Amino acid sequence: MQCKIQCVTFNRCRCPAHSHMHSLFTYHPGTYSNNVFFFFIIFQMACSNIRYGEGVTKEIGMDLKNLGARNVCLMTDKNLAKLPPVMAVLDSLTKHGVKYECYDSVRVEPTDSSFKVAIDFVKKKDFDTFVAVGGGSVIDTCKAANLYACNTEAEFLDFVNAPIGKGKPITGPLKPLIAVPTTAGTGSETTGVAIFDFEDLKAKTGIASRMLRPTLGLVDPLHTLHMPTRVAANSGFDVLCHALESFTALPYNMRSPCPSNPINRPAYQGSNPISDVWARHALHMVSKYLKRAVRDPDDVEARSGMHLASVFAGIGFGNAGVHLCHGMSYPIAGNVKTHKAKGYDVDHPLVPHGLSVVLTSPAVFTFTASMCPERHLEAAEILGVDVRNVKLGDAGFVLADTVKNFLYDLEVEDGLSAIGYSKDDIPVLVKGTIPQERVTKLAPRSHTEEDLSNLFAASMKLY
Repeated sequence: MQCKIQCVTFNRCRCPAHSHMHSLFTYHPGTYSNNVFFFFIIFQMACSNIRYGEGVTKEIGMDLKNLGARNVCLMTDKNLAKLPPVMAVLDSLTKHGVKYECYDSVRVEPTDSSFKVAIDFVKKKDFDTFVAVGGGSVIDTCKAANLYACNTEAEFLDFVNAPIGKGKPITGPLKPLIAVPTTAGTGSETTGVAIFDFEDLKAKTGIASRMLRPTLGLVDPLHTLHMPTRVAANSGFDVLCHALESFTALPYNMRSPCPSNPINRPAYQGSNPISDVWARHALHMVSKYLKRAVRDPDDVEARSGMHLASVFAGIGFGNAGVHLCHGMSYPIAGNVKTHKAKGYDVDHPLVPHGLSVVLTSPAVFTFTASMCPERHLEAAEILGVDVRNVKLGDAGFVLADTVKNFLYDLEVEDGLSAIGYSKDDIPVLVKGTIPQERVTKLAPRSHTEEDLSNLFAASMKLY
């Protein structure tokens, strides 16, 4: 007997803008249909194994032996290669007799070209395991090298996010990858995302798949003590925006269409009950530790707290996603002219990722708050604001001012104009944002090109 079609009604979001929105889903028990488009009613929790603690890096040699590693590729950058985090890894590998080869040519803020150089390096070797020691640039480069070493026939754009690339799903397993993060920001040790500057477009894009997630993340807070002050600040702003964006993202059950096969379910699904837990907790830790971690490099408690906050925010946004701050940040970083960020030992113009993200955040949260004001107010409250007498209509302004206060107190550049942009650059920045639909479509409020132009204009000066 054929099953009857069931109609199931789901509540969306409890905030005023969404509370009236209920949807009917046509559900065929036990089947998916390519011809039936309905909203997401399922979300998936995915995360790398994480091991945390002071000195945990010493265990990596044993982990590699336990994995049966015979030939390890250790990736880092030239600056880190001389610092204690890499030395600690090498000592452990040597102690436990693990054979390895070091690739130290990772570019800070990698490009498609630098990804390809790393990929060519590993394709010529017979590595069975990967180790990434560094920040997001190193970990993301290692993810990409692992992916293409395991898919030797693939063209580079095959797995790159659409519409820039073909966005093909990754169907096979990759080699084990152990990530040892040395910054407290990207959360790349927890996620299935690898981001790079696509040079032709002058904007960032990436590869997103749960298959990219590291096998293990060894989070050793001692490594964060080596971060320069501005690196600690910009990394911390990335944590802040990861948490704020994932917490305010479009709810997962307002996404459509539902994937016809689980393999096509995106890593970034929209805010959901599990990601909310991690985002809230990350915000609490940012509120407590960020300013301390920046102002006092020897504050082990604060630096450790931000390292853990990065993990928590990574788990949150790795399953929920980010939205406009990140989408708009990609052309900001990609079109940099002459600005060289303080605290970064690089030989090329650089707007660090966390800085490019946070400079638009006051404008973004002012814009998105009308769709879910309670969430924006809750975030502001977690960050230390008394919101008891604040009207819902002022939620965006309150959260924006809260973020601005963080930036002002930590002496952040005064908007996009301070890093070399003017209003004449806005059309180029908008053009670079439009292809970032993987993240921008997660914004809780729909937006036009004119809206994006206005957001960039509002971000030219902050104080």
